[in-house]
Amino acid sequence: MGHMSDQPERWTQATVYPDMWTDPDKDPRENSGPSPDGELPTLVDYLDSYRKTLLMKCEGLTPQQLALRSVPPSTMSLLGLLRHLAEDERDWRNWISDSDPLPKLYGKRDDDFFDAVADQGMVDTAYANLEREQAATDTALAAHPDLGVRLGKDQISVRELLVHRIEEYARHCGHADLLRECVDGRVGQ
Repeated sequence: MGHMSDQPERWTQATVYPDMWTDPDKDPRENSGPSPDGELPTLVDYLDSYRKTLLMKCEGLTPQQLALRSVPPSTMSLLGLLRHLAEDERDWRNWISDSDPLPKLYGKRDDDFFDAVADQGMVDTAYANLEREQAATDTALAAHPDLGVRLGKDQISVRELLVHRIEEYARHCGHADLLRECVDGRVGQ
């Protein structure tokens, strides 16, 4: 266990509220207008917000910082989270498909975390894979705007899949808050 002096000091870029990540007028998730009408637009809006949050938690860090495993013995890192969520997006498409499953991006279970190392090429690939897999899953689901439709071999409803995606991103954004604070002391919002 390290001494308190080994831990980064807590900090924020916000000036309006000192415990925030950034000021509301600079927050890409901030929407001063009314929330969307309807269940599907609301679910998509929440998913988009959590996706942006994950990217915000990773911004401005070196490959070494992104790959830092901040809570031993866990293999979890911010880079691992980027890789894991790309893997999840691909897997979610498998859930709604009647075709043979797409192969895993990063090998066997947990390799998305275990093999995440401080390499700029790996970081670039992780971001590109996440963006591509998110877009592909979004496109696949856009063909099914009825939330009650059941898809794939297990007949999962579109609603259940969207809620599960939100839950997975929200859970991992909580991890990202703690990982980022361990990396450089920047606090969550």
